[in-house]
Amino acid sequence: MRIPEIIPSKTEEGEMIKSNLNNSLRVACPGIIQAFDIESQTATVRLCIRESITNDSGASQWAEIPPLLDLPILIPRAGGYMMTLPIKAGDECLVVFSDMCIDGWFMHGGVQNQMEKRRHDLSDGICIPGIWSQPNRVKDYSTTSCQIRNEEGSSYIELSGDNVNIVAKGSINLSAASVKSNGLDINTHTHTYSGGETSDPH
Repeated sequence: MRIPEIIPSKTEEGEMIKSNLNNSLRVACPGIIQAFDIESQTATVRLCIRESITNDSGASQWAEIPPLLDLPILIPRAGGYMMTLPIKAGDECLVVFSDMCIDGWFMHGGVQNQMEKRRHDLSDGICIPGIWSQPNRVKDYSTTSCQIRNEEGSSYIELSGDNVNIVAKGSINLSAASVKSNGLDINTHTHTYSGGETSDPH
């Protein structure tokens, strides 16, 4: 066997380094939530795409990546307001992987030094609920309005142009110190009665 067949060329060596680097970098991957811890508000996620690995004999085979533990979640939150979601096992999500170790920031907040030197690592995933595969397409997806709704579409709050529509299959419950309709307090408004029909509310 000739030397060049034993020792890879610079081009081959460069390609090997590039391949190894690409295989170790993580950017994003769809996943399925296995569990959600309400106290820490973190998720355990199983990635949906298997990894191609080379076994000891040099053959390639598909292997599942072990579940990712204690992933921070991302939901709409800013300015003292937020929208919570009842995250549960089986929900699909997108996991994105931070450029650097997030442990210091996640534990203490603010600006922190890296606790470990790592890049695009499986340990630094962030879970974003909401992505879905074709078998889980949204039923009766509205293309003309903005809706906050349940999955079945039987109950929703809808903003459509200048109109706001509220539809509920069950009850609508209001609990407030004051509820107003067209500027009138529903709890305290009065009608004048003069023996016939009452007047408009005032």
